[in-house]
Amino acid sequence: MSDETFVIDEAFIDRLVRTFYARAKTDPLLGPVFAARIQDWEPHLKTIIDFWSGVMLKTGRYRGNPLAMHVDLPIRDEHFARWIALFTATAEELGGAEAAKAFGARAQMIGESLKLGIAASKGVYRNR
Repeated sequence: MSDETFVIDEAFIDRLVRTFYARAKTDPLLGPVFAARIQDWEPHLKTIIDFWSGVMLKTGRYRGNPLAMHVDLPIRDEHFARWIALFTATAEELGGAEAAKAFGARAQMIGESLKLGIAASKGVYRNR
């Protein structure tokens, strides 16, 4: 990370998503989940870049349903925790503490929302 002021822009989002998923693919916990579902990574990366562009820059490019894409995956609380930790650490490495705070907070909210949505879709009550 350089000494420049952190700015959330399309270039940063692209770099963050690509760097994170390069790491997630080889992560012992996350890698097998991705390997079972994604063969062609470029379309997936473009979709996730659009998603984060919408979340952080309000571009409206993402057209999808994150819950529907995750509901049938074999994921548990530890997968979400690892995803958030790795994503936040990657944001910090690339953009410093401000990036980690901005992206980490959103990742935490998204993870919690997905966990609750998955539990509700399966009729499971989750007591925090």
